[in-house]
Amino acid sequence: MTRPIDTSGLLGDTVARDYSRKLSQFNAFAGPELRQSIASLGLKPGMHVLDAGCGTGDALEWFRAEVGAEGSVTGIDLAAAHTAAARRMAPADTLVVQADLLKPPLAGHTVDLVWSVNTVNHLHDPVAGVRTLAGLLRPGGRIALGQSSLLPDMYFAWDARLERLANEAVRQYYRDRYQVSERDLTAVRSVVGLLQRSGLRDVTVRTVMIERTSPLRPADESYLLETIFRNTWGERLRPYLSDEDFEELTQLCDPEHPDFALRRRDFHFLQSFTLAVGTVDAH
Repeated sequence: MTRPIDTSGLLGDTVARDYSRKLSQFNAFAGPELRQSIASLGLKPGMHVLDAGCGTGDALEWFRAEVGAEGSVTGIDLAAAHTAAARRMAPADTLVVQADLLKPPLAGHTVDLVWSVNTVNHLHDPVAGVRTLAGLLRPGGRIALGQSSLLPDMYFAWDARLERLANEAVRQYYRDRYQVSERDLTAVRSVVGLLQRSGLRDVTVRTVMIERTSPLRPADESYLLETIFRNTWGERLRPYLSDEDFEELTQLCDPEHPDFALRRRDFHFLQSFTLAVGTVDAH
């Protein structure tokens, strides 16, 4: 099921955009904490779940295990490449739809839970997005908004100065690339407020830490090396750092260098994952 889509999100999301590998690596990396968060929702067999912004679809199988064969799981994503990957990943009876989250081709009042991770902050109007998703819920249904890195990440426990400079350089890079201000990006921090302003009640929130130390699992090393060190950081941060700081960061991110961060015995990484849950009125 498809429909014409012409959407560009706040952070450049379009139908043609493809960051499937980054999404898959994050899900493999954060899988234990994501599955723990899903388990905390107390889903029951027979429930209907929508993953709004399903990406490569890793969570669809996790939800299928929770709701059983008598339940249903649907995934929606804007990008064609992501939905193609999700269809390959998802259980055979799972519906995956390429669609604009603001115009979901689904019947209203049919879903028990909407799960949306690292997605609504990409919208120009996150409140409108949450209200649209709320319209899909049955009376008493819930929306679970997940957001990683609500708190600043910690990569270099031994060098807070360089870590701070690298994280600020990333923020400035995104502000410049997408021509947005710091205030434009506040949806990352405001998941509780988004649910409240969208009219949901009984809003609860819980933050867990994704914590990794050496030696790392292959999935952890792959995510940190490729997604963070090479892509999020890498050459594009050069204009935002001094030559000396950029050289030091490059050495810490280089597997061939003796100072490679992921080989250090004292490597200690922290990233937060926040899940805010709100309920629509039962009447």
